[in-house]
Amino acid sequence: MNLKKFFSIRFLTVFVWVCMLMMCEMSLSAQSIDSTMVSTTTATDSAIYKEDALLNKSSIKPLISTAVDTNARFADYVIKKPETDNSSTYKSALYYCMLFFLLCVFITIVGKVLQVYELSREMQGKKESFNWRRFQGVLFVFVLIIGLYGVYWSYTVHGPMSIHESGSVHGERIDFMFKITLTITTIVFILTHIALFSFAFKYRGIEGKKAHFYPHNNALEKIWTVIPAIVLTTLVIFGFFTWRSITSISEEDQKKALSIEVVGEQFKWNIRYAGADNQLGARNYKLISASNGLGINFKDPKSWDDKLAGEIVLPVNRPIRVMIGSKDFLHSFYIPTLRVQMNAVPGMPTYFQFTPRYTTAEMRERRDDPTFDYILLCAKICGSGHYNMQAKVRVVADGEYQEWLAKQPLYYNDDVKKEMQVAAGL
Repeated sequence: MNLKKFFSIRFLTVFVWVCMLMMCEMSLSAQSIDSTMVSTTTATDSAIYKEDALLNKSSIKPLISTAVDTNARFADYVIKKPETDNSSTYKSALYYCMLFFLLCVFITIVGKVLQVYELSREMQGKKESFNWRRFQGVLFVFVLIIGLYGVYWSYTVHGPMSIHESGSVHGERIDFMFKITLTITTIVFILTHIALFSFAFKYRGIEGKKAHFYPHNNALEKIWTVIPAIVLTTLVIFGFFTWRSITSISEEDQKKALSIEVVGEQFKWNIRYAGADNQLGARNYKLISASNGLGINFKDPKSWDDKLAGEIVLPVNRPIRVMIGSKDFLHSFYIPTLRVQMNAVPGMPTYFQFTPRYTTAEMRERRDDPTFDYILLCAKICGSGHYNMQAKVRVVADGEYQEWLAKQPLYYNDDVKKEMQVAAGL
């Protein structure tokens, strides 16, 4: 046996024992700290109990007490043993890194031992005791079967959990495009992996069999270059025309749509509805103040009937045109169930027009989920409060929408008027 290999194995063994001792020392230290904390807490609780008892004795009053009251008072002073919390020990990143490292070292030692065993048999002139090539080939087939079952399980279990019916008209086109892309990529994924793992099994190393040198084949290279290029080009063109049909809205259809403005900022959405004229007033960031958070230009008569809302309420089966903006960072206007997403860029207004086809109540029935709600999210990581950047979206009948809109306050209120008068020196 080679001395170098012997010393490397001995070094790894010693290293594993040292790591195990370090882990035991860390565990004992954590337990001693926990026991000290428990004893300290118990002593403190006992002192408090004694002090309360002395106070009760010094202030005895003629009270009529029942057995229930006595038991209740006694229960208040029962000292409960605090639960030991070792979560900090077991949840530390260092702990899991050490466990993973020890596992790798253990696998390495086992491999070295098996290698030394095979080398010793080879030096004795004996044949290989275990056919590792055949084992690896069979293992490839086993992993292939498990992987294909994983694909089936993902489609049958995860699919219904993540893919639901679209709540907007244009969402049907997006879903159709997604299904076409998913079908093609799934077929390619399955075929390529069957070929990959099958070849690994069929052409595994066999004693006495020499590998064939096969460096180049023009026909194969043309096939796996031309076919993917055609498929990808088709998908790109299909996606382009789908997106164009959704975003290229005629001026006539734009005027028919209900106008809403949604402006993002860290970490909330500001919602403004157009008034009876269905036109939003101009906005300028230089006009932002305490009472005018959006910087609305109230010299523009279009802004006088605009309304401020705390949620988004939309009438069903009516086109909605949302003007999207941002006050600070890059945000993203995202309503997943309605298949709506558009970036909110500071200084550059963007638009998205869509038509809801199901009310919130109808969608709850279709999904059999009484707690379902349309939710507006931010699809850009815009800071520490990104997770909280949400707004409720309700899709209702037109009559209910009109009643709700009539109750919303005007943006051009008395406070804004007073501020404008002060600014004008009146």
